[in-house]
Amino acid sequence: MSKNEAMAEGAGEIEIEPVQAWSRLRARALLVDVREDDERAGGMPDRAIGLPCARIAELVELLAADRSREVMLICASGQRSLRAREQLIDLGLANVVSIRGGFQHWQAQGLPVAAGSLDADAADRYSRHLLLPEVGVAGQARLARARIALVGAGGLGSPVALYLAAAGIGTLTLIDNDTVERSNLQRQVVHVDARIGMAKTESARIGLSALNPTIRIETHETRIVAANVESLLQGHDLVIDGADNFPTRYLLDAASRRLRMPMVYGAVHRFTGQISVFDPRNADSPCYRCLFPHPPSAAEAPNCSEAGVLGVLPGIIGMLQANEAIKLVLGQGRTLSGRLLCFDALDASFRELSLARDPACPGCGDDAAFAGYDDIADFCAAQPRA
Repeated sequence: MSKNEAMAEGAGEIEIEPVQAWSRLRARALLVDVREDDERAGGMPDRAIGLPCARIAELVELLAADRSREVMLICASGQRSLRAREQLIDLGLANVVSIRGGFQHWQAQGLPVAAGSLDADAADRYSRHLLLPEVGVAGQARLARARIALVGAGGLGSPVALYLAAAGIGTLTLIDNDTVERSNLQRQVVHVDARIGMAKTESARIGLSALNPTIRIETHETRIVAANVESLLQGHDLVIDGADNFPTRYLLDAASRRLRMPMVYGAVHRFTGQISVFDPRNADSPCYRCLFPHPPSAAEAPNCSEAGVLGVLPGIIGMLQANEAIKLVLGQGRTLSGRLLCFDALDASFRELSLARDPACPGCGDDAAFAGYDDIADFCAAQPRA
C-alpha cells in the first residue's frame, strides 16, 4: 500500500471516545499509551502497552506481520496521540486512531486503570520529581530503596530530615541522645513547643511521619561512641553529619571510611556555615581529617550555646546537605567531594575552596593506620579545649 493510499484509508476515522476504545480491545485492537515512562508511573489504561512518542516508530516493526490490526493511541489529553497517529500513517500503518481527551477522559469515564510502577500515592506525592529526567520513576525508586543515617536531630538534622522525608528516602535512621528544649525551637524546625522535654529522635519521628507517612523512620536515642559507631552506621548507603561536637565527627569520619560510606559534612557558627562530602569510594576524595587533622580548641570553635547562631543558618546548610545526599543516591550531578562550600549569611555570599586529599593525613594518608575507635575517642579527649 502506498503512503497516499494509507493516509486516505486512515483519514476516515481520526478520533474515538475512550468507551469506544475499551469496547474495541475485545476485537484485538492494540491500545498504546504514548506518554513518557514517568507519566505512566501513576497508572495507565488497563490492557495498554507503554511506548513513548519518541519510540512510536517501533510499532511498525511490532505489527509487521499484521499491519491491518487497529492501533489506538492515548496520551494525557489527546494532543500527542494525534501527532503520533500522523507519524504512524506516514510510516505506512493505515488503521490508527487517537483517543479523544486522552487518559484524563479515560479516567473521567470510569474505565479500568492498571497500576503503574508507583502506587497512586507515590505518583501524586512525587509527581514533580517524576517530571525530571534526572529522577523519573527509576530515580524515585532508588530514593525509596535508600537507607540514610542522620546523626543529630537538631539544627542541621531538622532541615535535612524534613527534606529527605519529603523526597521519599525509604529509610531514615535518626541518632541523637538529646531532648527538645525551648531554646532549640529558634532553629530546630522539626520540633514544636508541645514536644518540649521529649527525646529529639521521637519528636522528629512524629514530625516526619506527619509529613510523609510512607517512609520508614528508625530511631536510636543514644550518643555515637567508639563502642557503637560502626554498628549504628552499618547497612546504610551514606551518613549525614548533623553533630555538634568534634569527637562524634572524628568517629563518623573513621567509621565511614572503614565502611566505604560517603559522609555529608556540615557545620555552622554564628553567621557562617560550611559543607562538604567525604567519599571514601573515590580514591582522590579527602576525609574529614584532611580538613581538621586535630580538633580545634574551644576558643577556636565554641558551640552554639556559647557563641550563638542565626536561626536560619542551620536551615540553609542543612538543605544543602540534603541536596548532596539526594545527588549521591541518584548518582546525578557533581557532589562537593574535594570542595568545601562556605556560606556567609550576613554577606549573603558563597565561597568555594578546593579541598585536596592530604597524603600525610592521619586518617586517610598513605601511612595512616587505624588503631581502633577507642584510640580516636581518646585522641579527641586529650586535645586541649580551654
